[in-house]
Amino acid sequence: MPKLKTKSAAKKRFNFSSSGKIMAQAAFRRHNLRKRPQKMKRQARGAMVLSISDSKNILKYMPYR
Repeated sequence: MPKLKTKSAAKKRFNFSSSGKIMAQAAFRRHNLRKRPQKMKRQARGAMVLSISDSKNILKYMPYR
């Protein structure tokens, strides 16, 4: 059986924590930030842990992680 390819988009957008959880950047932080509440911008800093249902889909894109 041939090797599976990792999706390049997933490899660029997601990484794994040391405990194996999938980390991603928060959404809605690119532009139009003047419309967003300060609380939302503050909470969107750094990386966030994906939910279990989302991480199952990402694991299909990254077969060797």
